Amino acid sequence: MKVIFASRNKGKIKEVSEILGSKFEITSLPDIKGIDEIEETGSTFEENAFIKAKTVYKITGLPVIADDSGLEVQQLGGAPGVYSARYAGEKANDIENNNKLLEELKKHSVPHHAQFVCSAVFYDGKNEFSAKGAIKGTILDAPRGANGFGYDPLFMPDDYSITTAEMLPAEKNKISHRALAFTELKKLLLNYEG
Repeated sequence: MKVIFASRNKGKIKEVSEILGSKFEITSLPDIKGIDEIEETGSTFEENAFIKAKTVYKITGLPVIADDSGLEVQQLGGAPGVYSARYAGEKANDIENNNKLLEELKKHSVPHHAQFVCSAVFYDGKNEFSAKGAIKGTILDAPRGANGFGYDPLFMPDDYSITTAEMLPAEKNKISHRALAFTELKKLLLNYEG
């Protein structure tokens, strides 16, 4: 099945391609000309994912998968939430976002309970599906590990003694919020007749 993945994030594209496997031929936004940055104006991860999917479908006319995901920290009232990728500003990088998170958490005592949440969606102009995944854990007070991206160096899943950035990709892909959401979406797509 041919689908466009509405993402420019290389780490995410690699991760999702591995999760979906060989039954899916995935093209992503860096391979398509004429798609500008898509403004995520939704108030939930699912709304943002559908904004991306429907925008890309409107331009290409091809089936699209998209996701929106982020980190929700209990002591911060669910922040950074839908602003996870731009927590420290519109053009912020992972290090800047991580530093802002650590700064915000200095006001709170440990442990810092959090969860990664992902909403994965499919849209083809007629049909739309969505699936959600979440993984609970705690935020550390310093980054650890060089794998992964985003807040992975600060996030230690419950029942683990390493961060998601210290895990090998294959291990992370078994338990991550994105793995859970896209594994569920994959089941829906394999039953989809198009």
